[in-house]
Amino acid sequence: MKDFFKRPATRYWLSFTGKTIFYFAVLLILVYLYHYKSIQGGNFIYNEF
Repeated sequence: MKDFFKRPATRYWLSFTGKTIFYFAVLLILVYLYHYKSIQGGNFIYNEF
């Protein structure tokens, strides 16, 4: 099992998948925070432009 995780192709895909999930979570958190910028629930971020 350790040899499986030491292979370059496996390490690449695990790193790629982990980073993708992390950045997607950060994006969702940012959209959530911008949506609730006031007590009543503000406008979506792009409505102000």
